[in-house]
Amino acid sequence: MSNKPTHKAIARNKSARHAYFIDETFEAGLVLTGTEVRSLRERNCNIADSFCLIRGGEAWLMGVHIRPYSHGGVWNVDPDRRRKLLLHRRQIDYLDGKLRTKGLALVPLELYFDEHNRVKLTIGLARGKKLYDKRADMAKRDSDREIQRALKERSRY
Repeated sequence: MSNKPTHKAIARNKSARHAYFIDETFEAGLVLTGTEVRSLRERNCNIADSFCLIRGGEAWLMGVHIRPYSHGGVWNVDPDRRRKLLLHRRQIDYLDGKLRTKGLALVPLELYFDEHNRVKLTIGLARGKKLYDKRADMAKRDSDREIQRALKERSRY
């Protein structure tokens, strides 16, 4: 029994949890070329401004920038191209039905290598936050930080 993590993170979308309430999460595979995978091993990826769509019964990832592989040459593809997500048919149909309701979006949360060294993406079914929700979250985080600081100070003596 080892304490080795089950996956190696490539990129995280930190602003997603700030801007959205995440209702459900799903794990999806990605259709990539060989040079894109090699570039991801160098951690050359940005998913901050990306989003997911369902068009024609297929799930697509838009707005992800995977920098061209340094030794790729002519085999490098467009770094901003749309990429297909690999999900089960039932998951795609479920997400399509959910996205038809107002106020829901599919947001990429984390891109990582799983235990079999395959590139996976965690996507979240999300509702947008209002400004007062964001302020409340920041206030809660600050108060939790103060409580932890006080407990740490108390345990020193």
